[in-house]
Amino acid sequence: MFTLPAPLQIRDYRAFWVSRFLATVAGMMLVIVIGWQVYDLARATMSRDDAAFLLGMIGLAQFLPLFCLALVVGVIADRMDRRYIARAAVALEIMCAAVLGGLALRGDVPLVALFVVAALLGVARAFQGPSMAALAPNLVPRPLLPQAIALNSISWQSGAVIGPPLGAYLYAVSPATPYLVAAVLFSATFVCLMIIRPVPLPPPSVLTPWRSLKEGISYVRHNRVVLGAISLDLFAVLLGGATAMLPVYARDVLMVGVEGLGPLRAAPAVGAAITALILATRPLRRHVGPVMFACVAVFGVATVVFGLSTSFPLSIAALVVLGAADMMSVFVRGSLIQLHTPDDMRGRVSSVSGLFISASNELGELESGLAARYIGAVPAVVAGGIGAVIVTLLWAWRFPELRKADRFDVPVPKPA
Repeated sequence: MFTLPAPLQIRDYRAFWVSRFLATVAGMMLVIVIGWQVYDLARATMSRDDAAFLLGMIGLAQFLPLFCLALVVGVIADRMDRRYIARAAVALEIMCAAVLGGLALRGDVPLVALFVVAALLGVARAFQGPSMAALAPNLVPRPLLPQAIALNSISWQSGAVIGPPLGAYLYAVSPATPYLVAAVLFSATFVCLMIIRPVPLPPPSVLTPWRSLKEGISYVRHNRVVLGAISLDLFAVLLGGATAMLPVYARDVLMVGVEGLGPLRAAPAVGAAITALILATRPLRRHVGPVMFACVAVFGVATVVFGLSTSFPLSIAALVVLGAADMMSVFVRGSLIQLHTPDDMRGRVSSVSGLFISASNELGELESGLAARYIGAVPAVVAGGIGAVIVTLLWAWRFPELRKADRFDVPVPKPA
């Protein structure tokens, strides 16, 4: 007889899990449609490589608000009810999706509107990421946290599998449909967050907000396990940003159009979701450090294969492997970061981690766009994959504590 995993037997965590899933489906729909519209509109007047550069600029538009707000939001997440912060962020996402849906219904979605909404979505993510990451550990007992992290990944990756093809197919129906459906899904996310009951707040900080912020940065800087895990993600994904160029590959390399773009964007999430499901039922227990570094190297190699491929099935397969390898490394990094961070600092550490992750994703898109403009889209992807492998080797040498990590050792808080 099937029984739910232990974390999902907890009412508030179930509501959190569903909210994360719905928000991911809606968010990935927006990502795929905004990226396609930007590239498609640009290709009407620009070359392939110049249009690819605008895809990079979309990444920059999302990163700038995250860069300006992420660390401040971490302080807020350690001082306020994290549920309220997440709800406010989702409300902003509802507005963004509704605005683009309204413009699409009028038949006029200008490039400037796509860039403005991308920036507003960056604001929403700046608030939503740290608050949601810091909220999850408050909903399950500490021994269940690694399993809950794997389940969090399943909710995200499942949404990332469903969102891109759904967005692409709905866009084929009409440009307004994916935006309006995303607004409905974000509204359902908001309802799920309203269901979660109050959680214990960390003890009031005696530090000023500025000192509190500095304390969070200092903690990350001096905890080499946390610093190594966060920075590895930053530089490996920053260089290996193949997904930023997917509209280029769908339209001009593989010639599969917007209908093919959905499966391409979902393929990494398929590999990641399968891996997350395995981890949720059979958690990794030994050799966590070596496994993480090996998976980041596989991520880089798969990026190179995708970059060189002109076959749609091979490209899908490479992206599935890329996603599976990334999921395994994300699971290890996420578990180590959460387990090595005190609860009263989780908001700040999550915001630092979120800033690094955003830098790796959005600045990775900018890097890919710049590289595509000057050396071409295909060489940019291949060079990025090679760079990710080099970063893996450098970090394995620079952070031996991470490389030699064998188990998820849960630091036991010292009694007061």
